[in-house]
Amino acid sequence: MEQSRIDRINELARLSRERELTPAEKEEQAKLRREYVAAFKASLVAQLDNTYIIDENGNKTAVKDRRKNRN
Repeated sequence: MEQSRIDRINELARLSRERELTPAEKEEQAKLRREYVAAFKASLVAQLDNTYIIDENGNKTAVKDRRKNRN
């Protein structure tokens, strides 16, 4: 996520503490927050995709996505 978008999230948060946000500002804030959460999740998934567990014998095993095995 671009730094300018993160700065805008912070700016809207500061404004919301000072005064009531307009409906357009509230909508923008919600949209930016959804984008931020999506970017955070994507970053975490990418990190976990490159994470391995090494057992006591030195065997390397990739971390599995347990959500795929639920059904």
